[in-house]
Amino acid sequence: MLLIGNDVVKDLLDMPTTMSALEASYLGIARGSAVCRPRIDVSIPTSDAAREYRWGTMEGGSTDGYFAIRMKSDIIYHAVADDGTRTQEKYCKRPGLYCGLIFLTSVETGAPLALINDGVLQHMRVGGDGGLGVKHMARADASVVGMLGSGGMADTHMLAFCAARDIRRLQVYSPTRANRERFGARMAARHGIDVQLCDQPEDVYRGADIVAACTDAAQPVLQGDLLERGCHVVNIGGGGLPDARTMQRVDVYLRMGDAPAPDGHDGMDDEYLRWAVAGPARGRKQRAHGVMLPEKRVTLAELTEGTRPGRVSDDQITWSERGNLQGAQFYAVAGKVYQAARAAGLGQELPDEWFLQTIRN
Repeated sequence: MLLIGNDVVKDLLDMPTTMSALEASYLGIARGSAVCRPRIDVSIPTSDAAREYRWGTMEGGSTDGYFAIRMKSDIIYHAVADDGTRTQEKYCKRPGLYCGLIFLTSVETGAPLALINDGVLQHMRVGGDGGLGVKHMARADASVVGMLGSGGMADTHMLAFCAARDIRRLQVYSPTRANRERFGARMAARHGIDVQLCDQPEDVYRGADIVAACTDAAQPVLQGDLLERGCHVVNIGGGGLPDARTMQRVDVYLRMGDAPAPDGHDGMDDEYLRWAVAGPARGRKQRAHGVMLPEKRVTLAELTEGTRPGRVSDDQITWSERGNLQGAQFYAVAGKVYQAARAAGLGQELPDEWFLQTIRN
């Protein structure tokens, strides 16, 4: 078994590999050769009323040979950014530290194969989703990105956008000027593109073929009235959905697919399922969103099989999201990382006897 850290993942995993693995996994779900479930969260109040403990998992596997569960242990709280935006923050043990692990096993033998830090892989898989949306839904000549956000998710989304289209210009806004300056300089150097640093969020929309909100905001940050005809929309954060006006203006909605329902049950399209310890002032429990805009929805399988069209006009506004297939991501991408680590002789060997036992479970 291998222990694989973020430094090794960063060296081994590129965006084209990530996107290819994700696309194959999603199509495997649709065709019945892979399986996954939605994310499950368990929330427990802490002694600080402003913070809660959250345990989250997602899992899946396929006949290709791998199964994985991704696990994370967080303390969740909210803060207010420089521009007044309410953001969701998290940590493990203390701010600046995080606990996220991917446990990879063999479908053929049941053996544990790897334990992988999820930080780099997590950002790559979310960026890869955005890239698949652009690949299948953005205009063929899309070259200008309007970006809200300048953190790690914005970074990997730019990798994915540049893998999917010939990107030539980035227009970026984030509340802290120093952050967007560093991000802009890094993007210009990495991708060889023109970068405009925007002082107002409204400026990112002008002439943008792809508009991406990649933030940790707890509420929507997109402004649907500012979207130009023909653009493609990607939304990460903001409470999980774009603003209401963006939803009204979307012409075609790509949802990568849906996790299969448990045996004996009807379909399940919830993005995640949540259990929480009941307590005072816990608030009304709300169901996580499922399929949105059903009359405008197309799946990745329908697009690739040609049974339903995606974008049919350069004037259409399109939007893409993963759906509840998180569990289908981690076995697919972690499997690629594991294979590359084995081939390169990287990662730390852990004795199998640490994980196996002679007592029947």
